[in-house]
Amino acid sequence: MSSSREIPQTPTTVAYFIQSAIAFGVSLATACIGILYLPIDPWQRGFLAITLLFLTSSTFTLAKVVRDRQELTTVRARIDEARVDKLIAEHDPFNKVA
Repeated sequence: MSSSREIPQTPTTVAYFIQSAIAFGVSLATACIGILYLPIDPWQRGFLAITLLFLTSSTFTLAKVVRDRQELTTVRARIDEARVDKLIAEHDPFNKVA
């Protein structure tokens, strides 16, 4: 039994993907250039560079966690819908209960 309720998919357009990639690249490049040209000691520059690297990797991790949680919610909704569809398909209203 097919359900008429579909889980909406939000496709990402190519333009949005390109805009996001360019924005990420520009912001990372300007942060790196800013760190290079700051009038500070090398150990301070290294600290800022490592901080930027950790911030970038944490951002990717957070984005993955959010996406995984959203996909899990979608999978749970589909499983629940399949269970209800199965119960409805197996139910016979004319069957006498003994």
